[in-house]
Amino acid sequence: MKKPQLTQTYRPNQLLSAVYRRFFETIQLDEGWAESIRRWAEQGTVIYVLRNLNWLDFFALDYLTKRHGLPEIRYVPDLGLWVLNPMGKGWSNALGMRGDVTPRAELEDAFEHGGTAALFLKRPPNFWDATRGYSGERGLRQGDELVRALFEIQRKHERPLLLVPLVFLWSKFPDKAGLKPIDFVLGPRHWPSPVRSIAQYLVNRRHVALKLGEPMNVRTFLDNTQGLLDEVRVRRITYAMLRRLERERRSITGPAEKPAARVRHEIVRSPKLRNAIEDLARVEGGDRHRFAQKALAMLREIQAIPGPATIKGMELLFNWAFHRIYRGIEYDLRDIARLRAASREGTLVLLPSHKSHIDYLILSYIFNEQNLPLPRIAAGDNLNFMPVGPFLRRGGAFFIRRSFQGDKLYATVVDGYVRRLIRDGTTIELFLEGGRSRTGKLLAPKFGLLSMVVDAALAVPQQRVNFVPVSIGYERVIEAGEYQRELSGGEKQKEDARGLFRTPEILRHRYGRINLQVGQILSLSEVRHELGLPDTGPLTPAKRRQLVTRLGNRVMDEINRVTAVTPGALAALALLTHRGRALGHAELMERCSHLLAVCVSEKARISPALVDSAEGGTLRGEAIREALQMFVDAGYVEAFTQAAGKRESKKPPVLSEESVYAVVEERRLALDTSKNILIHFFLERALVAASLNRGAGLQTPRAWVEQRVQRASRLFKHEFRFKADAAFQQIFDATLTTLQHEQLLAAQAGMLEAGAGAGGWSAEQWLNTFSDVLRSFFEGYRIAARGLKLLLAAPLAEKELLKRSLALGETMYLAGEIDCREAVSKPLLQNAHSALIDFGYVRSREGKLELTDTFNSLDAVAEIERWIAGYVDRSHESPETNPTHHHG
Repeated sequence: MKKPQLTQTYRPNQLLSAVYRRFFETIQLDEGWAESIRRWAEQGTVIYVLRNLNWLDFFALDYLTKRHGLPEIRYVPDLGLWVLNPMGKGWSNALGMRGDVTPRAELEDAFEHGGTAALFLKRPPNFWDATRGYSGERGLRQGDELVRALFEIQRKHERPLLLVPLVFLWSKFPDKAGLKPIDFVLGPRHWPSPVRSIAQYLVNRRHVALKLGEPMNVRTFLDNTQGLLDEVRVRRITYAMLRRLERERRSITGPAEKPAARVRHEIVRSPKLRNAIEDLARVEGGDRHRFAQKALAMLREIQAIPGPATIKGMELLFNWAFHRIYRGIEYDLRDIARLRAASREGTLVLLPSHKSHIDYLILSYIFNEQNLPLPRIAAGDNLNFMPVGPFLRRGGAFFIRRSFQGDKLYATVVDGYVRRLIRDGTTIELFLEGGRSRTGKLLAPKFGLLSMVVDAALAVPQQRVNFVPVSIGYERVIEAGEYQRELSGGEKQKEDARGLFRTPEILRHRYGRINLQVGQILSLSEVRHELGLPDTGPLTPAKRRQLVTRLGNRVMDEINRVTAVTPGALAALALLTHRGRALGHAELMERCSHLLAVCVSEKARISPALVDSAEGGTLRGEAIREALQMFVDAGYVEAFTQAAGKRESKKPPVLSEESVYAVVEERRLALDTSKNILIHFFLERALVAASLNRGAGLQTPRAWVEQRVQRASRLFKHEFRFKADAAFQQIFDATLTTLQHEQLLAAQAGMLEAGAGAGGWSAEQWLNTFSDVLRSFFEGYRIAARGLKLLLAAPLAEKELLKRSLALGETMYLAGEIDCREAVSKPLLQNAHSALIDFGYVRSREGKLELTDTFNSLDAVAEIERWIAGYVDRSHESPETNPTHHHG
């Protein structure tokens, strides 16, 4: 007699099927999740394990498993729907028609018929639990009987049972510590009832996700726990599965949040801050309570207080605004997968480049889109003004003073807050450069806040902290006009509400694409290993500073390495390295193609918009045309037609193969910001090219070139990030080898000369282009050298010297002594002054700069200018006349 089937799959009617398809089809799934389950199903019997009893979870899982052709659910425990329980259990359970059928029998039947089961480990607390005195937040035991049944089934069969953890995230917002009365009706946010899950779905529809954890082999578990009672095994396997489920859930929601006031008081009661308060009370006198209240006030000033409503509003606002002003936001989903994996392993510390105020928003926007925990963002207190400050604070920003030197209490409070974030596992975002780069290049790292983060990480050695370098690139920054004014010598304007009135002007323009790239994720143990420091144990203050410095520099080098070549940056580079007044479309495209080839040879990442992968990664002309249109619309570039010879009036020109482009001289500084994003990919080639003799065939003694490259590298010590993983000689030799391999240089009998050329360009064209990459920098340093004459009369404060040197630079540009208007730049002159101090030409004394005794003469100052000008002035001395001239 045929054995009756005890289980069946769920078959919803047509109406419910349509409803399920409408609601469940949009649930985000891990890439490859279906393939993973199929692979595991070949190895054993898959059993789906979920956190808490929820019929909405079952219906969603049942739909998705059928939708993707995965093992179908034939058994699920009582879902609490009484007569509406699925799989024929409703009325049969209600009327007691199922007799003595046990869960074990049903499970075996489901497996025998090729199906599987859905197992819930917990159930949310309800009102009746509250009346019985339950007040916990861990959920209530639910699946113990089924786990015991699985043990018994596994002992009878060879085929392994695989418990596959799955968790639905109906809300991406963090849990709240503690339970409210409503939580006993609807379930807590982290143990939601179906009603609460539906409400969460309606609010969070775009971000509802199903996360898949690593499976657990029941046979292996039983083998590894021999000698234990099944009751103990049930507890162990249940908690192991809950930990895996929780890890997946926290990879989206982040850690649970406590009330803001409670967090502040806990920080003030921490041992380190308590000791600092006691020391201040003892040294400065006064009541300890007064200092504690002062610390609480500081924490209120600092603390981020994220609010779901604000975050949801920001999502809607920025989704509209970003798509209005930017052509797109580019990022690699493989980078997102790496971030997600690192988030599961430990705390993330995001360390992005900083070129725009948009940086504060863009990572949070992408993390929100990709269901990653939103970061707490370290922002300067200059942004804490109405109404922006409260808005950003509710979005996750915490505000710190630009400087708190001398204020021991404030420094300790900030340190305590950062330690709390690290210990809780909260993702943190901070900007190593401190302020925004106005030039497009990376600024030198500032280690203050990073040092606090490292200290906090060292204090919890059992917790992994992942440091994430992130490059954020813009084809055009929204602050370009503001930056040009500041670069030209204007003072930085304080941020305030009046700046908000510029928003409509911003929304009328397009700013190209944003490109985000994630570098190698670093850990402290890796950096300690590089430095030869022990993997564990305390560090001396000197070793700790060494660790922080190496970490910070590694992060900055990674940001440079992964910075992507975008259409806007490439077009700006091609335009600003061209010596003529204008160039035609075909010539511009040729320059872009050649410059792109150099970036590719340097293993630079390339914007997907820039190349046509279908044609082997060739340059997309349309991408360059779009970038040029952006620059034309912004007033950086003028476009002419070859036929008319002038730009059309009244309406913007339509760019075509006949277009001719000229950079607007007054806007070169703004365009330079876009160009400088890529300059580090050309740095070594450019230094060699600028150091060659400009005579016939570029013939130059190799030793003389090496000497000049080394001197220029010293000169630009404060300007560029040079490779720190190799000595100068190694880098110089490798660069010459590369240029010879590319047939741009030839070497013979200790002499360097022009090679055969490549790609349709002569060697001279290539080397002149490389040299022109640095032309504005050499000219800027020449302005600074000319400005040293101002110190012959009397020492000057650096601010005054900068002001006069900028005016001098304008005069030199108008007189035709320098070619690049972007050389007249405040940061360029500031870096030049630092270099001139390093060379021993200038010193700082009593807050003023003065010439050193050796160079306190007109001839000496003129000689300094002459050797700097020699890198770009074709009339400079030849190596035959002065092969070994040294300065400094």
